[in-house]
Amino acid sequence: MREGSAGSSERRRIAVLGAGPGGYPAAFLAAQMGFDVTLIDERPDPGGVCLYEGCIPSKALLHAAELIHDTAAADSMGLIFGDPRIDLHRLREWKDNVVAKMTRGLGQIAKARKVRFVHGRGRFVDASRLRVALDGEVTDVEFDHAIVATGSVPLIPGSLRLESDRVWDSSAALELREVPERLLIIGGGYIGLETATVYAALGSRVTVVEMTGSLLPGADPDLTRIVAQSIETRVDEVLLETSVVELRETKDGIEAQFSKADIEESREYDCVLIATGRRPNSENLGLKETQVKVDDRGFIEVDHQRRTAEPTIFAIGDVVGEPMLAHKATHEARVAVEAIAGEPVAWEPAAIPAVVYTDPEVAWCGLTEAEARRHGIEVEAVRFPWAASGRATILSHPSGVTKLIIEPGTERVLGVGIAGRGAGELIAEGALAVEMGARLDDLRLTIHPHPTLSETIMEAAAVFFDISPNYVARRR
Repeated sequence: MREGSAGSSERRRIAVLGAGPGGYPAAFLAAQMGFDVTLIDERPDPGGVCLYEGCIPSKALLHAAELIHDTAAADSMGLIFGDPRIDLHRLREWKDNVVAKMTRGLGQIAKARKVRFVHGRGRFVDASRLRVALDGEVTDVEFDHAIVATGSVPLIPGSLRLESDRVWDSSAALELREVPERLLIIGGGYIGLETATVYAALGSRVTVVEMTGSLLPGADPDLTRIVAQSIETRVDEVLLETSVVELRETKDGIEAQFSKADIEESREYDCVLIATGRRPNSENLGLKETQVKVDDRGFIEVDHQRRTAEPTIFAIGDVVGEPMLAHKATHEARVAVEAIAGEPVAWEPAAIPAVVYTDPEVAWCGLTEAEARRHGIEVEAVRFPWAASGRATILSHPSGVTKLIIEPGTERVLGVGIAGRGAGELIAEGALAVEMGARLDDLRLTIHPHPTLSETIMEAAAVFFDISPNYVARRR
């Protein structure tokens, strides 16, 4: 990247539509490279869904839930704290202050980077102009290139749409308006399980319903099994292979109609969270006024440089496809901006880490065993159980596991999976290993500090050669 490479007597203009984890990094980088940048968003400061009502507030509440759980578990150490007294107003205020501090900080960075921030909803007029509206005021933004980074919104199936304050999407759940006595969560993916972790810790009797045969469908079963065992001890019940076919509001709550095999029954809850996924936010952007193509799922079609069918318009983040992850959008931002600047760049990551911030956490990157089986790829898997880790034992979290997916013959690391406390922090080393094409010896011979959870990656590599000093695996 050549800083200031866009500089000239007439600087090229970039408009970025959406100020989330794809949009604001794109705007800041473009400004740093010398472009004349306008950043457009409906919120008063940059941050997007991730910062205002997604990644950051949810992790703040998960941290609180973790503290509640840890103080209860400390009894076994002889440290007795007693039952927590939860001040919901102060908890909500603390969470909101975290968000406000970070969004204000991004607003200050935008000013420091000389990024023009336009508050309002943007819509394409044509391939070189956006119209931004807010409270009746209209601003036109002309551009040489635009980057669409409008993210995604909760996906609510038509059969479950019900206008009621008792029926939540993920954003409403994070407002923390109340802690319902009985909470139904529809969807056993990462949003559903993270929310279940929070509300169960705060005192709700939580029921999780998942239509497939396992929680976190798509992740490897040996990883999800660990978090499933933990979730089942914290919530009221987990119902697998079960669908909710209808919701009805009653005088006292929400009645949910369940369907499982040939059995149907109704149950009543105080509130219901619908966590059945997200859809790209590509509607009502004026894309029909351009050559931009959108597929039948609503995703904007882009090439390896995130360029759309309209030469002046690029798109990044959730709006262009899976995985819908903030860090994926941030890296796509760099590709798009550098491509606009004429750099020889392409979007071709070998590993995009995924993390589920339950307790314990689950994280993976690169190739999974499930994907390998699905595509007929021959792999070997080696595991190091955290029961053999001194650090995990000290932390009272010995149920975790670190797994390496290996290419037979070359011993190249193709994927890494971790289930356990802090897995989200540990997976970065795995992503680096996959991205750089590391071999098992690279991990085994890298000295890791002791006692730490990070050394479980080194130990897993040693297990493959049957030379781990702390664990003897069954013969393969």
